[in-house]
Amino acid sequence: MSSRNNPISAVQKKRTVATTRKKGTVSSSKPSRAQKKAPMKHGYSMSGWLRNLLAVVIIGCFSVIFYYFFLRPYAYRWKPCNGMKEYGVCIPSGYDIHGIDISHYQGKIDWGRLLQNKQTATPLHFIFMKATEGGDHNDTTFEANFVNARNHGFIRGAYHFYIPGTDALKQADFFIRTVKLDSGDLPPVLDVEVTGRKEKKELQQGIKRWLDRIESHYGVKPILYTSYKFKTRYLDDSIFNAYPYWIAHYYVDSVKYQGKWHFWQHTDVGNVPGIKEDVDLNVFNGTLEELKKLTIK
Repeated sequence: MSSRNNPISAVQKKRTVATTRKKGTVSSSKPSRAQKKAPMKHGYSMSGWLRNLLAVVIIGCFSVIFYYFFLRPYAYRWKPCNGMKEYGVCIPSGYDIHGIDISHYQGKIDWGRLLQNKQTATPLHFIFMKATEGGDHNDTTFEANFVNARNHGFIRGAYHFYIPGTDALKQADFFIRTVKLDSGDLPPVLDVEVTGRKEKKELQQGIKRWLDRIESHYGVKPILYTSYKFKTRYLDDSIFNAYPYWIAHYYVDSVKYQGKWHFWQHTDVGNVPGIKEDVDLNVFNGTLEELKKLTIK
């Protein structure tokens, strides 16, 4: 009887084949367990490496952004002063006439205590106050601050915050109705900080209309306040160089602006006795006699 027809022989053959497969002597079309794990292990290693790299990149980017926006602008405050430190900040060297500018943000001011700052090594001589904004917004503290500044012997000035989307002449007339300047007061100030999405030429035309209207009424050229970057970008027309310039440029040792300027707002974090909140500090580019010559006669 042949093995083909022998059931015992067939069973033994199956066992032999199975045993051979276990020992690896016979190849199989199905991958082994080790073969299955190998590519998975390799993929896991690569994904872990990529995750680590991505984490490093994210942390690096976050650190750069944090430094650029939150540390770099204030780094100057931590530098040792080359000159004098007063009011919690480094005072720019080479300037003797100091002042502040205030609004409702500073709250109620202790004018008696503020007056004592005239006796410090960097005495305060002048104060600018916010009077109006746009075509119908009064600063709630202006009237009292304006009277107190004169009564306490400070050279005073008033400024208007310009809103490009509101008619320039309406804004000028609103300021005129609100602010009554006397001899000895500084010229009115136009504070320009935003474009209001206006085209550059249209923005300049509106500002010029405000300046012309104010000069015609008060008989003196207004002071133009804006940052160094804003002026060089939007008010670079030579017609604006005819006005006294009050430059806002924070946390630097000196003004980099190449043109003529009269006032420099060098910090917005001054700590002045008599004022609870932080306050802007300014210097005048000249002597006290020159500052008085700039006032309304």
